[in-house]
Amino acid sequence: MNYEALRHFADSWGLLFMALLWIGFALWTFRPGARRHHDDAAQMIFRENEKGRTDINGEQNNG
Repeated sequence: MNYEALRHFADSWGLLFMALLWIGFALWTFRPGARRHHDDAAQMIFRENEKGRTDINGEQNNG
């Protein structure tokens, strides 16, 4: 496969593949079942002082 053939492939099928991949990621992010996961990720930074959780060093926080 020479450079011209590879470039033609990337210009046509590569672009189509990347566009479909982007659409797939967007749909995966905004799917109905992802709401709980995104809410959990948004609240993650506030959990460092919760009782019974381990911190970044693996130490138990007993409140």
